Amino acid sequence: MNEELLTIGAFAARARLSAKALRLYDRLGLLAPAQVDEASGYRYYRADQVDRARLVALLRQLDMPLARISEVLGAGGTEAADRLAAYWADVEARVAGQRTLAAYLRGRLSGRSSEMYEKFVIETVDVPAQVVITESRHTLADELPAWIGASLGRLESAARECGGVTGAPFVVYHSEVSMESDGPAESCVPVADEAAARAWAARQGRAWETTVRVEPAARLAYARITKAQVAHPQILAAFEAVEQWVAAEGLETAGPCREVYFADWEAAGAEDPVCDVAFPVR
Repeated sequence: MNEELLTIGAFAARARLSAKALRLYDRLGLLAPAQVDEASGYRYYRADQVDRARLVALLRQLDMPLARISEVLGAGGTEAADRLAAYWADVEARVAGQRTLAAYLRGRLSGRSSEMYEKFVIETVDVPAQVVITESRHTLADELPAWIGASLGRLESAARECGGVTGAPFVVYHSEVSMESDGPAESCVPVADEAAARAWAARQGRAWETTVRVEPAARLAYARITKAQVAHPQILAAFEAVEQWVAAEGLETAGPCREVYFADWEAAGAEDPVCDVAFPVR
């Protein structure tokens, strides 16, 4: 046996890993043995594989998924560092969202929900009937922001073929969108020419789940929120504040909730009003 090769036990001790972990890393293509005995199936490693084994173990301590570890190991130098930085930025964003959600839930569980709702001013507005071109999708909460931006962008571009945009774009939630429920959600852009809109929709086929409909006139109860408040879970508090107000006023909801985007999202600052969260009421 070549003196430079280590048995799996000796290598595991040097790398400060278990033999079980090494077998898993081999199976996933993260750390293959230098040699496998065909007769016995014993695995042997080179001493210079220790650094890679320890790196895998350290990345696992960051709760990095094995697929992401494979990407980091497959990159070199600064690219590997950049991939790690991108992963950690995702982790910090997720933790920040969870921290905010925990604070929101503490308020609910402690009976301080009314304090959160008092931050929102609820008003009503009458919206006339309007022709809208729409795109629908079943989506989970983590994919929702990207899809909203992309779908509204596609619809606003298409509106040029439909007589132009005649009102603020909005997103309708036909069922809950969360990490467990996928809606569907429907992006809508009001347009001027119904006939042109129907011709446009016919050309699209089913590619983007597009359609045209006449949105009926409605009275909306709404709360105006800033760009920062659009983030989850702050936006949940806004929707709940509107629901509380509707009940207190003796009204009933008359359709699914929606978000109406009336400002330039890219140009808006964190504290600029950009969106109305609303319910049709009767």
